Amino acid sequence: MKINSTTQMLQGAPWLLAHKSMLKTNKPHKISLYGQDYVMWKDKQESIQALPNICPHMGAMLSEGWCEVNSDGTSEVVCPFHALKFDKDGCTVLPGTDKKTLPQIRPLKLIIRDDFIWSYGDYKPVIHIPDILEKIADNYEFIGHTADTSIKTDLKSMLLNMHDYNHQNGTHRELFEITEVRFEKFTDNGHHSEAFYDAPTAPKTFWEKLKQPKQFLLPDLIKAHLENYFPSLVIFHGDSFFGKIAQCHLFVPESLTKTRTYILLFAKINNPLGKLLKKQFLEMSKTVVEQDADILNKIYPNSPQKIKLNNEVGMDWVKRNFDNWGESKSELKVNSEVNLKQ
Repeated sequence: MKINSTTQMLQGAPWLLAHKSMLKTNKPHKISLYGQDYVMWKDKQESIQALPNICPHMGAMLSEGWCEVNSDGTSEVVCPFHALKFDKDGCTVLPGTDKKTLPQIRPLKLIIRDDFIWSYGDYKPVIHIPDILEKIADNYEFIGHTADTSIKTDLKSMLLNMHDYNHQNGTHRELFEITEVRFEKFTDNGHHSEAFYDAPTAPKTFWEKLKQPKQFLLPDLIKAHLENYFPSLVIFHGDSFFGKIAQCHLFVPESLTKTRTYILLFAKINNPLGKLLKKQFLEMSKTVVEQDADILNKIYPNSPQKIKLNNEVGMDWVKRNFDNWGESKSELKVNSEVNLKQ
């Protein structure tokens, strides 16, 4: 049976490949998209380049090489096998000559917005790049990135997990100890949606929290506001005693069977204690991804769903957008609100 990779990997969607902070200056960095590996690098001027990760001479991985800096501050990636240098256009200079070749490998087209590095993977765009991350960056402090992980699962399974509002009690039981999910509202605007629910956590004494310090970061009642941008972004907006957070979960289809995920964390900190807990919040975010990765490795993808739980409206939203992907040149126009408060 032939797999429709366009539907499975949603070609034509914008993918956030990295935040600039994830790239070390003049250090090759490997990324994957749609079954193709690329080498990406940043020069001292913050200019970002990306080429296919295969040297056209004998197939060495360019990401295993290094960068050489030019007199104008730009840099080129160098093959680790024969030290051939490739510029941003994929041109090189062969030994014994002083003239550049024609492009030997085709650069990946990147779209840079502030510190955010997007790409359509050289496919015709189906939907627009959301501007929400730029708005968050303008109003929040960037705390950092964490949990950059490649998971052996298809994109659809990953997204269904991220929009499953019932899995907190199972997958994240030990971390959050949520006693129930009180779902209130789901707003559907096509490729953008929002979910609102309350999740009380099990009561703990000060001494119980001291044994698990991460519990100090959690309120007794988690008031969740999830903002979703199909297919690449889920933002958790949360409040606590030290301020607000915007935890941004990103997704990139590396291949039909591997999906990359990572988190960019932003915050509005309103007291000195919050500043001391930045690292702990990154660690908690990493734990969330690790737990999601663990459960995704323990399910059978595409198995028939014979039971349906309450509050699966987010999963239904994912399935509908997958089913309708690429059928229209314009974004799917839906505007509905589901109130689920009892």
